[in-house]
Parts: sequence; structure tokens; C-alpha cells
Amino acid sequence: MPKRYLCAETVTIPEAGLPLALVPGTVTKRPQASPYDSIAALYDPWSASVTEDVAFYLEEARRSGGPVVELGVGTGRIAVPIAADGIRVLGVDSSRGMLDICARRAALAGVELDLRVGDLRAPPVDERVPLVICPFRSYLHLQTDRERRQALAAARDLLVPDGRLVFDVFTPGADDIDETHDRWLEREAGIWERAVWDTTARTLTLSVRGAETAETTMALAWIDPEEWRALLGESGFEIEECYGWFDRSPFTGGEDTIWVARRSS
Repeated sequence: MPKRYLCAETVTIPEAGLPLALVPGTVTKRPQASPYDSIAALYDPWSASVTEDVAFYLEEARRSGGPVVELGVGTGRIAVPIAADGIRVLGVDSSRGMLDICARRAALAGVELDLRVGDLRAPPVDERVPLVICPFRSYLHLQTDRERRQALAAARDLLVPDGRLVFDVFTPGADDIDETHDRWLEREAGIWERAVWDTTARTLTLSVRGAETAETTMALAWIDPEEWRALLGESGFEIEECYGWFDRSPFTGGEDTIWVARRSS
């Protein structure tokens, strides 16, 4: 089956409707609604089969000792298991709708999360931590190298000396593009997804709709692994590992890369 391309974070944040449980962040661009707000209730069913990365990020959190900042925390798919392990999590996301559901999910699990509305390029966190994670391809919401450098610099600023940034991204394969381009595919029961690829601009316009009225469209962009490697070096990181999958197999080519980068002195 063609790969699923959903992510968990957008890069602009709204002004109104902040839930009481959340801490307000800083608006770094002209405010507008997150494309995830309209599908917040749909997100967990949409991503129900995506479980391969949870144990990986939990292991990284345990290795760090915490606390952990998760950028693009979404509905808490990874943050809640980390918090359930006794590690404090500060979660940042641009969608208040997603954070509302995250707060409820944490409450049902009996754990506490420090949830904040904010931007990948300027997370509203003053604390310095040993680990920043950005799971589920959230950096694909960054459209340009300038935005990527801003986000990587912001993540570095959150880290203690020798702290680590861990994230995953992808570069789509030609076969996957051919199988999915401009086609509505039912990813989960009653949840449809259409991917429109531009291989020249290296962008993906992703539309999602549910059986009822929930629907959204978002823009993603990708770069090659060597470009990520260069950007990380320019942004003050030393690359410790580049995996090809969450089983920690080395990257030897393919679509997915999982990066473990240490803040350099």
C-alpha cells in the first residue's frame, strides 16, 4: 500500500479559542487557522495504524532522562506514552484543536503534559532540555531552507550542551508518487486522502476528508538526505546517527530518514 504522508504540526498559529489547559505561545507570522483544526477529531482514527515510531522515541526519551520537548505534539500519540513512563514532556503544536484532544487523551491516561501553542521556528519554551523531538515528519511543513534553518536553530537553542535533536522526515520514491498522485485513497474506514505531487518544486499538497464534514488541505515540502545533513551542520549540530527506519537500521537509501543530532559546542 502507498505510504501515508500525514504529519502532526503546522507552522502558523491562531489567536482565538485558547483552551484553559494550554499555555499561549508567540505568534511569529500573521495569525491564521491551522489546517489541522478542522480534522482534529479525525486525526487519531486517521493515524491509528501508525505505531512503528512510538517505541523508538520512548527509548530516546528514556536515554535522555528528560525533560523532553516535543515539537508537533499533535494529539499526544508519542507524548502520552513518554509521560506515562514518568518523563516530563513539554508539547508544542500550532493547532489548538489538536492540543485540546491531546489534553483529554493525557487526562484519560492519567498523565500530565505541559502543552503550548507555538511555532516550529519559535517554540514558546524557555527551559533547556537534554532532548528535543520532532516526530512524524513535522519538519516537512517547513517550505524553504530559510524556514528549516530557523527551526533547527530554535531546536538547538532549547538544548543543553550535548543535548540531542531527534526527528524523522522522508524523500518520496517515484513508485509511491506514481501510485498516489492526484487520487483519493481510503486510508482508514471512511477517511480519504489525496496527494498531489510536484517533483520539480518538491512539494506535496495533501488533502484529507472524513465521511462527514471534516476536510482539510495542507502543503508539505521535502529535501534530500544530504541537504538535511548540510543544514544540520550549518545549524550547529553534529550528526550521531542517520537511520533508515525505527528499528535503528542504518540509512542506505530509501524514502525515510531518522536523524539523531547532538548540539555541538
